[in-house]
Amino acid sequence: MKEESRVQELLNELLPDDPEERAKTLDELDKLLMRYESAIREIRTKVEILNDELSLTGDQNPIASISSRRKKLSGILEKLKRQGFPMTLESIEENLTDVAGIRIICSFMDDIYKVARMLQQQDDITVITVKDYIAKPKPNGYRSYHMIVEVPVFFSNEKRPMKVEVQIRTIAMDFWANLEHRMRYKKDIEAADEIMDELKECAENIAATDTKMMIIREKIRSGSLD
Repeated sequence: MKEESRVQELLNELLPDDPEERAKTLDELDKLLMRYESAIREIRTKVEILNDELSLTGDQNPIASISSRRKKLSGILEKLKRQGFPMTLESIEENLTDVAGIRIICSFMDDIYKVARMLQQQDDITVITVKDYIAKPKPNGYRSYHMIVEVPVFFSNEKRPMKVEVQIRTIAMDFWANLEHRMRYKKDIEAADEIMDELKECAENIAATDTKMMIIREKIRSGSLD
């Protein structure tokens, strides 16, 4: 009930007072959220097709899994409020890049760059930003490849470019990130600094293991034991 009350409070800042305009804005909000869902489907379909294509080239399936999510309305409104952006529908599209998200999990580290490169080469995808946290990990050890892309979504009477956040990482990186995420939002935990140091050490070990696994895979492919 507390969360619902907070969402309603934030919605009241977004919606006009006039009942007719209020209903119209709610309808436009539903359409906007639907556009983000459609953008997710567009990107997900492209990634699945690329994975099928790569599997035919002898690389097997470089993608272990694909997950997607559209940020909850409460999260969207809270982020606008927290970052001081205008509480409008236009502000959501202009200022938030993570409303729609796709996470691609690869078996090997070099597959991350292969999938990212092929996605970037799609002629209807525009890359807005790239953050390579594999080449340059975050101070806490976090590793992943992030892209903000824009994809056109076609409707009955219009074509709209929509932003989608794409995260690409290995299975081990994802396992680490999920545990670190739980730790970050855990309150009043004892020995928090010690646990974060242990997580950072694990991140280094995971990076070394990911690299070693690529080397072993290449030895298996070539039949070399050197």
